[in-house]
Amino acid sequence: MSDNTPNYFIHESSYVDPGARVGAGTKIWHFCHIMPGAIVGSGCALGQNTFVGANVIIGNNVKIQNNVSIYENVTLEDDVFCGPSMVFTNVINPRSHVPRKDEFRDTLVQRGASIGANATVVCGHTIGAYALIGAGAVVTSDVPPYALVYGNPARHHGYVCQCGVKLELCHDAGECLACRLRYRLCDGVMVLVTRVNSST
Repeated sequence: MSDNTPNYFIHESSYVDPGARVGAGTKIWHFCHIMPGAIVGSGCALGQNTFVGANVIIGNNVKIQNNVSIYENVTLEDDVFCGPSMVFTNVINPRSHVPRKDEFRDTLVQRGASIGANATVVCGHTIGAYALIGAGAVVTSDVPPYALVYGNPARHHGYVCQCGVKLELCHDAGECLACRLRYRLCDGVMVLVTRVNSST
């Protein structure tokens, strides 16, 4: 392999602009466009018709399904999942005739969070680690770690494990019946406590 050969896959219909950085093992499928200054980590998968704006940061092992646009000031940490046709915004009050590029608001999607198909994430908010956003939800406020939210506007409907299974809590504590991780609410925030010993 020559020094000029990328160590990621890009479909011939897609464009990675000069100045963009793409990590090893990432796959960029049909009709995608990665803008200058964007950073895409290793082992990612970008589905058909994905747009990644200038200076966007995408971590490792991020899965982005078809028809997703990730605009400036959006950061996706490692292991994030973006469902088909979900939407990010970066301006609160857009007008075609009023320039607002100096008013972009930051959106942070923390490690392991999943965003369902056709959901909308209004800019200026943080989606906590391993949160699960239901299909079609409209996120208009911060989402806590491990929270399950859905609806318009998105509302809190419980908590999920790192593996995505809904947790059943008793006295602010719960154990995932699928992967045996234990959790506890501490000062209103769900935290991982420990893994149950498989021999017990």
